[in-house]
Amino acid sequence: LLDRVLAAIRGEPGTGLGEGIARQEAQSRIATFREFVQAEARRRTAELRGRDRIAKHAVAPQTDLVSFSNANREQLAELRRTIQPLSRKLATRLAARRRRARRGQIDLRRTLRRSLATGGVPMRPALRARRPGRPELVLLCDVSGSVAGFAQFTLLLVQALADQFSKVRSFAFVELTDEITRLVAAGSDDPEGLARRILTEARLTRWGMSSDYGDSLASFVEGFSDAIGPRTSVLILGDARTNGGDPNLAAVREIADRARHVYWLNPEPRSTWGTGDSAALEYGRVVPMHECRNLRQLARLVTDLLPT
Repeated sequence: LLDRVLAAIRGEPGTGLGEGIARQEAQSRIATFREFVQAEARRRTAELRGRDRIAKHAVAPQTDLVSFSNANREQLAELRRTIQPLSRKLATRLAARRRRARRGQIDLRRTLRRSLATGGVPMRPALRARRPGRPELVLLCDVSGSVAGFAQFTLLLVQALADQFSKVRSFAFVELTDEITRLVAAGSDDPEGLARRILTEARLTRWGMSSDYGDSLASFVEGFSDAIGPRTSVLILGDARTNGGDPNLAAVREIADRARHVYWLNPEPRSTWGTGDSAALEYGRVVPMHECRNLRQLARLVTDLLPT
């Protein structure tokens, strides 16, 4: 395989790579290809044989490294048990960030002017004033198929962090988008039943259970644009697999234009983005897209991305 890839690289016009560099490029391409094949094989095997059966014969990973997309019932239950302790830890981090942010950043011009009274020594740095109030948060979640577990866990985690925000609104979609804020708020008492209630009580489908990102994004913009304002951060959760439909990039641009920040969390490996019916690379050119396959990545992204 290495020899074949090397031969292909040598045959590419305009490369002009030396033997050592060509070999490194070939090895990199092979590693990426193997990662893609392994991830795709796991995904398709889980669809055909069931996640519970697959997990039964596998070595159990650490809870914070369990893949949201492939977790079985026992693993999802264990993940749900981590929500409260994890939310307390993340709330402490976010509160500490907010305390630091309240002090504001140094205003260089005012500091220099003030230093004139002390012989040019900046004894009292001047700080920029911070805007008061906590930010607003909107979650827009694909709850179809293999990404449902990821969306459900993230919804419950953010609900547990609701005190860190002035307002949290949650929306789910499959073929259409509907608000599920009330369902998520009640879901903390019965997290196992949350997914069932979302699918039965929210209006998310017309004909089937396959994701339609184009229509879902359009229905969100048309029906719920009041949820987004200049102080709103939006988290979009989904694998960006459009089943060959229109990705509706214009709707994502409109959301990004209205909001303060928009981030897309994708539970699929980065190596699979843009393969098959994935529009991840297209969406990623409109808003920042982050790989979020497990609890460890989610905790890091929540800490790094959520505003103070």
